[in-house]
Amino acid sequence: VQLVESGGGSVQPGGSLRLSCAASGFTLDYYIIGWFRQAPGKEHEGVSWISSSSGSTNYAESVKGRFTISRDKNTVHLRMNSLKPEDTAVYYCAARHELGYDPARDGFSPYEFDYWGQGTQVSVSS
Repeated sequence: VQLVESGGGSVQPGGSLRLSCAASGFTLDYYIIGWFRQAPGKEHEGVSWISSSSGSTNYAESVKGRFTISRDKNTVHLRMNSLKPEDTAVYYCAARHELGYDPARDGFSPYEFDYWGQGTQVSVSS
């Protein structure tokens, strides 16, 4: 079971990036897939999640209207537009089976997730 992120990099404010999270060893059907980020000295912050079975999505207020999460078979993407310096962080994707967990009801917490990628750095500066 493995999650591998890609697509991070350095951009100027206002730029765009698309992160990808590819799953191997299992299928993402009936999984909740989340994106979290961690800036230096800060805790993990939930950015967005998607339910593979229902297609439901949710976004943190800080990224709403700028980020879009989507799924393409066994890969989940996070399209990030209008990037700001405060978006600078290591971005992680994570997954857990949806049985017994609904982030809309139970909260979107990193402690709920079982599988994690290695992270990809996003840096936004001029």
